[in-house]
Parts: sequence; structure tokens; C-alpha cells
Amino acid sequence: MKQETSSTVQKDRSVSQDRYISPDDRAAFRKVVITHYRKHGRDLPWRQTDDPYKILVSELMLQQTQVGRVIEKFTPFIERFADFAALAAAPLIEVLSHWKGLGYNRRALYLKETARVVVERHGGRLPQSTDELVKLPGIGKNTAGAIVAFAFNGPAVFIETNIRSVFIHHFFPDRVEIPDIEILPLVEATLDRKNPRRWYGALMDYGSTLKERIENPGRRSTRYAKQSPFIGSDRQIRGAILGLLVSPSRRRAFDGMTVPEITAFLPMEPERVEDNLSRLIEEGFIIRQRGRCRIA
Repeated sequence: MKQETSSTVQKDRSVSQDRYISPDDRAAFRKVVITHYRKHGRDLPWRQTDDPYKILVSELMLQQTQVGRVIEKFTPFIERFADFAALAAAPLIEVLSHWKGLGYNRRALYLKETARVVVERHGGRLPQSTDELVKLPGIGKNTAGAIVAFAFNGPAVFIETNIRSVFIHHFFPDRVEIPDIEILPLVEATLDRKNPRRWYGALMDYGSTLKERIENPGRRSTRYAKQSPFIGSDRQIRGAILGLLVSPSRRRAFDGMTVPEITAFLPMEPERVEDNLSRLIEEGFIIRQRGRCRIA
């Protein structure tokens, strides 16, 4: 093993606050993660490419959505919208129809808007720095870091749910209420800077397996919040409204629906339907012209 200098050790002490990782501990941790990856690594479609556009699509899809559902939607989406230009030029109703089933439809709106910005301001090329990526719609620090790692093999430091579970399991076995600010230095200290793409893929796969084998370590994070029930939620109402207006049976010569028609069609409280419809109009999903509502 390459001998680490005292300056490197001191740096690890500073970034890890009170939790120092020795070279031996770091090597042992990496061995556990990589050994699992070699035996059980997942063959996911977005791992077969380093195309920044495809990585961006996968990362937006994976926000708050299970991998299995994204696998079903990713390839058809890419086949229809092959690059930033195609997505930017596509009608929103068509984008939403291909997004259907992933939930959190705002991400589809963000994705289309990001495609427009990339085409108009960046010449169709996705920025390679986290500082530039976070300026794009719907992209926070962690999503930006994932894009840098997977699209450009850059040594970005970020956390997502499976990564969080790995570090809590290994470095905080007896604690609860663990904040990300304590995990991030450990992510940085153990990062494989020669191949961040492989390393983060390995971490995610190991974290996914951990949650299947033991009680989810991520529950001990300060970021953990049990998802509220979907049935009866505003999310369900919003999805139902968009699904109604996106429905293929309504596309031919479809000039929209009135608010009373929408509320009568959906088996939900009319007041809540109207409230969520108004919010969808404000957010740019729906336009209302001459008393009729349709996808923008």
C-alpha cells in the first residue's frame, strides 16, 4: 500500500471532523464495497453509457422513484427523445405521456426546461461542473454530483439514499439522528478518485442490498422521513388531472376540458381538484384559454 504523507492524514482528520479514517480502515471499507460490486453489481441501462444527456435523464427519473420503475421507462423515453434538442422541441403533453408511471411530474417539466436551457445557452452540451449544473431546473447539489461522477467520471462528493445507508451502517452503528454534514466528509475521505463512476455505482448497489437484508440504516438519518400515503393525497389528485388531460383517447382534436368537466370526471372532492388544478396552471403544466384547460 502506498505510504500516505502526514499532510494527507491531517487533511483526512480535518474533513472527517472527529471521525478519522486510517489508511487501513479506508482500504478495508473499499474492499467490502468493491467485492460486493464484483459479485452482485447491477446491470442498469444508464450504466452502459456516459452520454451526459442519458445520465441526466436517469438521474431525474431516479429522484424519489424505485429503480425497477425507472428501468421500464428509461429506454422508451430515450428512444423517443434522443438528445437535448429533441426533448426541448417536444410538446409537453408528449413528454408527460412518456413520463406517466414515474410520478412527481414536476421532474418531467424540469427535465424539458433543462433541455431548453442546455440547447439555448450551452450549445447543446451539458455543463461539467456542479456549480453550473445546480443552476439548471430541478438539479440540486446531490443530483449535480451524481451527473459529474457518472457522465464525466469526476470526483464529485455527494450523497443519495443508498450511499447514506452504507455510511451509516459502517461508521455510525450505534447512533441515530445522523446528519449529512457528518457523512459527507467520510464520503470524501473514502472516494476512489481514479474511478468515481465505478465507486459510486458500487456504493449504491451495496446500499440497495443492505436495505434488503437488514432494517434500512437510512432510517437513522436526520433526512429520513416516511413517505406520506399516496391515496387521497394532493399528489394523487395532481397525477389524476394530468393523466386525464394527457390521455391518448383525448388527443385527437382535443381542445381541453372545462373545470366543471374535470371535477365531474374525477372521483375526488371538487374543491381539492380545483385547488390542485390552479397550482398546476401556476407551475406551467396546464394552460387555461377561453374557459378550457389543456396541457401547456
